[in-house]
Amino acid sequence: MELLLKFLEKNGLVVAFLVVGILIMVADRVSKRLLFSKIPTPAVAIIFGLVLAYVGGVITGGEKGIADVKFLAGMGQLGGSMFRDFAIVSTAFGASILLMRKSGLVGAISLIIGIVVAFFVGLSVAWVMGYHDAVSLTTIGAGACTYIVGPVTGAAIGASSEVIALSIATGVVKATVVAIATPLLAKRIGLDNPHAAMVFGGIMGTNAGVMAGLAATDPKLVPYGALTATFYTGLGCLLCPSVFYLIIRTIV
Repeated sequence: MELLLKFLEKNGLVVAFLVVGILIMVADRVSKRLLFSKIPTPAVAIIFGLVLAYVGGVITGGEKGIADVKFLAGMGQLGGSMFRDFAIVSTAFGASILLMRKSGLVGAISLIIGIVVAFFVGLSVAWVMGYHDAVSLTTIGAGACTYIVGPVTGAAIGASSEVIALSIATGVVKATVVAIATPLLAKRIGLDNPHAAMVFGGIMGTNAGVMAGLAATDPKLVPYGALTATFYTGLGCLLCPSVFYLIIRTIV
């Protein structure tokens, strides 16, 4: 057993890929056999991942979830910024430049609408929860954009770790809801073509939720939704700690 554990610790990244693969396989079975595909596999896998992270944190008392378990330390690298950015950028290679040009203006407008609406919805919820200072309101509002924009904004304007954690939680909830709701509502909202996928990605913004939801709806739409969702994250990181923060600070 000691030899096995040492072997797993030395090959952490390979073990992480194996664990994620098994997790997705189990999620696929649960989605199809128990939930009758009403909740897509990616959404079920996200929920399993969150539970696994929680269990890892409780068992080890650490701050990195399941990655604090020695032989699963590779999960931290697999879920780190390098692989995240690689996955986001790689999705753009499947998009058609001609179709992207046709949706350029609409995609840009959807980005602005998506960021503004998400930010102020998150800000309103934060106000109701009792956060009335500009730093906390801005950070939680940014978290409603995505769970990446939240901590980036919080770190930039000096938010507390508690508020930053809350902003991340807000973004994770949004991503999970988008992933689950997208395939259920796709037909009703006309989400069946690249143009609509780009607008959808621009309005929703959360990469994880958009890509998981589109993958469950039609895998061919993923690159288009991911493209505008990626710009959404970048634009949110630019606007939230600067323009939005200054506006909120002036108001409150």
